[in-house]
Amino acid sequence: MIKAVVVQAVLVSVAVVGLAVAVKAQTPAAVDAAPRLRLGLGDLMTAFMQPRHAKLGLAGQARNWPYLAYERREFEETLELIERMVPRYRGTAMSDLLQVLKEPMASLDAAIKAKDGAGYDAAYARLTEGCNACHVATDHKMVVIQIPKASTFPNQNFAPQTE
Repeated sequence: MIKAVVVQAVLVSVAVVGLAVAVKAQTPAAVDAAPRLRLGLGDLMTAFMQPRHAKLGLAGQARNWPYLAYERREFEETLELIERMVPRYRGTAMSDLLQVLKEPMASLDAAIKAKDGAGYDAAYARLTEGCNACHVATDHKMVVIQIPKASTFPNQNFAPQTE
């Protein structure tokens, strides 16, 4: 588990450094001289999507509805970011590949709004299946996403907070 956290931290650090370089390089000459960070789809999925998926799972297990509403939006925004950064993958529009997640995301949203635990669990399972279906469709069947069994975020409490 610690190894996974370290790997995740390194990937996020690389992404943050790349973004910092891009922000710092504001003049045309500096932009041309700045090293270009080009993250591939695998990098984006591992650094950004996989943690969001895990957090949805962990918060769902804790039935933390306010956090789930937040994290579901973050998950969707990250998908939109990936669509912009990688509009096509191996000749297929990313928006077409990600269609498999549309229904599970709508079901997650409905379950969160209704505070329906069983509905959430079913929708999250379909979301996970959709991720894996996309991996199979893109010839990455060896990448198998699962419902988290333990937290890779030891510094975050996923339990609902009382007011």
